Parts: sequence; structure tokens; C-alpha cells
Amino acid sequence: MADPKEAAKAQITEGALHAIFYEPHRLETDFPVPVCQCVQIKALGTPGEGNPERFRIVLSDTRNFVQSMLATQANHVVHDGKLKKGSIVRVKSYQANSVKGKKILIIMDLEVIESLGEMEKIGEPKAFEDDGRDAKSAVAQNTTISGGGFYGNSGKAQQPAAQDRALPTRTGPSSSNTNANIYPIEGLSPYQQNWTIKARVTHKSEIKTWHKQSGEGKLFSVNLLDESGEIKATGFNDQCDMLYDTFQEGSVYYISHCRVQMAKKQFSTLANDYEMTFERDTVVEKAEDSESVPQVRYNFSNVADLQSIDKDSTIDIIGVLKEVQEVSQIVAKATQKPYDKRELVLVDDSGYSVRLTIWGKGATNFEANPESIVAFKGVKVSDFGGRSLSLLSSGSMVIDPDIPEAHKLKGWYDSQGRTNTFASHSGMASAGTAGGRQDSLKTIAQVRDEGLGMDPDNADTFSVRGTVAYIKNENFAYPACSNEGCNKKVIDQGDGWRCEKCNLTHEKPQYRYIMQVSVSDPYGQLYISCFDEVGKMIMGMSADDLMELSENDSSAKEKAFEDAICRVYTFRIRAKMETYQDQQRPRYQVMNATPINYAAEANKLAAIIKSYNLEE
Repeated sequence: MADPKEAAKAQITEGALHAIFYEPHRLETDFPVPVCQCVQIKALGTPGEGNPERFRIVLSDTRNFVQSMLATQANHVVHDGKLKKGSIVRVKSYQANSVKGKKILIIMDLEVIESLGEMEKIGEPKAFEDDGRDAKSAVAQNTTISGGGFYGNSGKAQQPAAQDRALPTRTGPSSSNTNANIYPIEGLSPYQQNWTIKARVTHKSEIKTWHKQSGEGKLFSVNLLDESGEIKATGFNDQCDMLYDTFQEGSVYYISHCRVQMAKKQFSTLANDYEMTFERDTVVEKAEDSESVPQVRYNFSNVADLQSIDKDSTIDIIGVLKEVQEVSQIVAKATQKPYDKRELVLVDDSGYSVRLTIWGKGATNFEANPESIVAFKGVKVSDFGGRSLSLLSSGSMVIDPDIPEAHKLKGWYDSQGRTNTFASHSGMASAGTAGGRQDSLKTIAQVRDEGLGMDPDNADTFSVRGTVAYIKNENFAYPACSNEGCNKKVIDQGDGWRCEKCNLTHEKPQYRYIMQVSVSDPYGQLYISCFDEVGKMIMGMSADDLMELSENDSSAKEKAFEDAICRVYTFRIRAKMETYQDQQRPRYQVMNATPINYAAEANKLAAIIKSYNLEE
């Protein structure tokens, strides 16, 4: 019977890691798919609170070992229990880097050869020694893997930091870093330095301006894509002037010296926890060799499936352009600003049609002819008229794209679709609304990911179950008219409080809550605005009583705020884009709130568990 360890060793491509870093010309012929052993695996940090889950692994080809990082898209091999210490793996997609003299692999895709099982470390692999390619000198050190550690954790002398080196290297003009470290978007974080990404612009926004008392400014943003993922990058003021004309949709660029920070999810639909900001020292160079960078990445839904997709979801869709209406204009109630819009009708081979609205310059400059194939990325699903779609400001569209889905759709339409009749989703909006529709319960991450409240023309209503984490204890109430049904703010005139609406002066006001509350759930945090009835529920007293404490007993006031936190409620929220000091931002206003009925919630969970028909 064959020795399992020898069988596994025969599968491993010895020398592949050396070729990846030093002889890339050999990869295509000698090591098209490297096979290595995973000799160590470790979770990095604590996931949650905006931090993506990451795993560090060490791969060995029996001759050398290298520290590697799993891209989040490859985490499933750990979650599924397939990748374990000692597993033999095929490395199907990767990005090689050298950071301060240390070789690192970013693994985008790998396959575990489960039939070979797991076993002890095969061979005596060693770390790559500095052979003069990364630095002019090096300090010798013992880099052999031992059973308990891998990277000099036994107190050996450390190798001096070498200049970062991209693998493969690229030569740029003298104005930039000639030894730029080409880094995958998936691996970017605020803690990396001296990196360069090579990415394709999949979307470029219009220039947006703002005006307020402290000054005025402008900004634009681009969505950037490489084979590992996508990220949003924004330029303000001088960087807007410097870079706006440089970026062209569809082109590929080398980009370096940007700030990386946590993403503001309410302004982006990309699946990345970070975003970039262009700075004064940012370098952008157009890449002539763009074939290695993918085009726009789609995840299409068909038109028939819209009836099963939740309202306010963000999707990609491709269809045949059946109708093109003229440009019309609407005026936003909140800002009184006009918006251009154009409505399109799309059909596909599912037998359904849908109305899709495009906005702004996309609407006025739209020139596609009927029967063109159009692919949309980043459209919002609405239940207006049953089901309809709206292209988000961060979305994009491509007319007659050169992709398999477009060719298939064109062939279907030419052969039979042109004469077909198409059903619509009309009538769905009224279903279930009689007697009052229950708003969907969302996590805070879903609120941000789905862009709820970002539509300038329509409000979104939903429910969130969250814990009161913080209450702003200043300006928590306003003096209101005490006439029943008025609630308008009154003005202190010294001898009384005057209500301009009622044309009356009151001896004293009736205070009403207008509170800013931070609520959290396991997936995020949200600031919400609460008015009088909800404020009374949260604080357990009227605004008049709390204002009296504020004026006469500050310690009692502080205790009242402390007692109100860490309580859980279900908040029904209305989200709407509003303008404050000439800046647009979503406002989350609480319509009502209810404390958690734990008995009822337990019964619901029991019913869900029972529905699975689990057998002992």
C-alpha cells in the first residue's frame, strides 16, 4: 500500500514558490497551478465592527515556505472546514508581493485536495534567503521551519528592512516610485504603506459641489476594480481639479500614495470595508498593459426574479432596451433642486419587462437605440408599480457590452424575442398592503449596504432592533407651544414665551424631546432622531421633568441618561436624504418604538426552529 505522505509529496510542485518570486517566466510552463502544503493557519484579529475576517496561512512546497494571506473571497475554504493545518492545496489565483524584504502571497482562490487528507509537515522547507535581489546586504539568520514557529520567533537577529519590491516589478517614470509594490485591492487597509494598486475605473461620478458658512468645496469619486475586489476612491478640491480629467471609465491606472480609511457605507454600494482618499502626494499613471485587469464584474439577476427580490436591494441587471422615453424633470421636495430623469423599459428571455429610471447626465446623454443590449451595475429595486428599478449615482451602465450574457441575449432576441409579448410585475405593490404592511426588519449593516435613505426623491421605511448605546445629553429638548396640537417652537421674550403660529404668549413653554440617539446591533451602529413620544419611552419621564433636572440637579440628570442606555427596542425608522448646510446626508427619523417582548420573541424563534422539522 502506498505511503500517504509520499503520495502527497508527489503532488506538491517543489520549486514553485521560488519561481513565483524569482523566475515568473517559468510559471506558465512549469508551474501553471502550484500545489503546496498548508503548514500553518491562523485567524488575524477579531472580526466585526467593520473589521473583515482574515486568515494568515503558511504554504510550503517542501523546499521553501512563504507567509500568505487569504483574500476574504477565499475564506469559505476555512468556514467549510476544508482547509486545515497539513492540507494539500492547489493555488489557483494569487498575487505575489515583497514587503520590506519579506515575501508574501495574497491568495484569491485555492482548492483543497481533500483526498490527500492532512499530515505532518513534509520535508524541511526554508524561508527565502536574501540573495541580493531585494537589498545590497543582508544579515544571515536561521530560517528553517521548526515544529513550533516559522518567522524568527526564537529571538534570532532580524534582517534589515529592504526596499519594497513589486512582483513582478514595473518600471515607471522618474516622478514615481520605480520599485512600487503592486498590491491587490483586497489586501488594502489603513496599516499598509508604500503600495501601488493596478486597477480599472468602472465608474466615475460627476463633480459635486457644496457651500456652507465655513467655505465651499467640491469632490468626485471613482470605483476601482482589480481581480481581487473593488474599492471607492474620492478626491476633494485640489485633487478634484488635478485628477478628474485624468480618470476615464474603462481605463487602467497605477495608483499610489492615497489615504485608506473605513468606508462610509451610506455613500457606497461596494463590498469593501475600506475606501481611499486622494491626497496631495497621490500618483496616478495610466497603464498601457490593461489586459490583466478584469472588466466590470457583474452578478446579474433576471427580470422575472425581481418579484422575489426584496425592496431596496441593490442588483445588477442586463436586458434588451425595448422603450426609451424622453427626458423629464422633477423637483426634490427637500432641496427644491431639479433632477433630470429618463425612463427605460427592459426585457429579457425570462418573459418579463421592467421599467428602469436613469438620472442626471446619464439621462440627458443617453443615446442607445431601442433593441440595444444594456448592462446595469448597481440598480435599486423599488416596489413602485409592482417592481421598478433606479440606477444609483454610484452605479454604471454599458451599452452592447462584449460579454457572454449580452451575446446570448442578443441571439435570443433576434431569433424569437422580438415578436414575444412580455409580462410585468404590476399589481405586486398592493399585495399585502391592505390593513397596513409590516416594514421589513433590517440589520444596521443591511441599512448601509442597501443604501436606505439615499434616494433623493423617496423615503425608505424599515425597522431596526437595536440597543441604546449613547444619548446626546445636550440640546435634547426644545421649548414648544403648550396649545394642544401646535408643538411649534416658542421664543423667550423675557416676560413670556411667544408662539408665532398661535399668536399667543405663554407663561412657560412645554418642553418636547428632539433627541439624537446612537443605537447598535451586532452588525453596526446608527444615529437616529427621536421625538417626544419615543423620548418619553426611552428616558422614562417627560422632557419637562428632565429639563428641570438639567437646571437644578445635574447629577440626577446624568443618572437619568445612564439608566436609559443598554435597553433594547424595535425602532420603526423613516430614512430620507436631506440637505444641511448645503450638504446632502441621510436622516434616520424614528416614527415609533416598542420595547422587546421577550416571551413573544422566544415563541417566534421556537416556531422557526420547529419549521425545520429537525429529527433527533
